[in-house]
Formats: sequence, structure tokens, C-alpha cells
Amino acid sequence: MRLNKTTNHAIRILVDCAQSGDELVKVAEISERLDITQQNTFKIVHLLSRGGFVKAVRGRHGGVKLARPASEIRVGEVVGVIEASNLDARSDEKQSAQAIFDDALDAFISVLNQHTIADMASAQAPRPNASAKKPRTRAVRSIPEASIRSAKGSARC
Repeated sequence: MRLNKTTNHAIRILVDCAQSGDELVKVAEISERLDITQQNTFKIVHLLSRGGFVKAVRGRHGGVKLARPASEIRVGEVVGVIEASNLDARSDEKQSAQAIFDDALDAFISVLNQHTIADMASAQAPRPNASAKKPRTRAVRSIPEASIRSAKGSARC
């Protein structure tokens, strides 16, 4: 079974937040790291906030962080909440087909519930520390070789 793009992004956002610990993470940083548009990231963070997975703090020093420990957030729970927001799109299907799909989704979610966001975060390579400052570098100007030769020649006595 395949997850839709929104669900996939939601899980990746939660893993990113888990890797930052208790630190607030700016949505712009998350969207850049995960290569998701900022607008889409805001929408998904809103869904995650309504689902009780993240806390969002507004303002200049705001950001998002996990609302509870990553070890308590089950992957199936996240999938259930995000996929539930898409249930209206499936309302046109016939009842018998819908019942089969619902059973399959329930089985899929029960398998996913065996794993937590903490499991996924520890399985991934740690992300670079966003707060660490990059070393400053200076631009080096190249000197034409002819200038170096002429300087050597004039230095001789």
C-alpha cells in the first residue's frame, strides 16, 4: 500500500522535529531540508498540530516541536489522522468496495503502529546541527604569475 504525498511529508516532518529534540524548528528550515514547498509544509504542520503531534509557536522566535516524546507517537496513528483528512475524497465509492479498502487500511495501520517516530529518527542519519555556525572563509585573490616573477626579479640585489 502506498502513502499519499501529504502523509509521507507529515512523517518526514515529524522525524525532522524528533531529531531536533526539544528545540523549536522554523518551518522554513524544515521545508528547505526536506525539499517541500514552504506553503505545503505550513499546511501539513497545521494538520499535525490539530492532530496533537506538534506544538506550533508563532512569531519571530517561533517554530514547531513535537507535542509529546517521539517514542509515544506511533506511525500508524499519524497515517490514520492524515489519511482521515482525505476520506471525503473517497465518499463516491460504492459501499462494498469501501468496506474492503477500510479493512485493508486498518490492517496497514496496525502494522505501522508497531513503529514509532523515534524508531524512524534513530534509523536515519542525524541531520546537521542547524544552530552550528558555518566557518567563515575569506576569498583568496589570485595573483597573475607574471607579477610574481617580476617581484622576484626586483627583490634580488
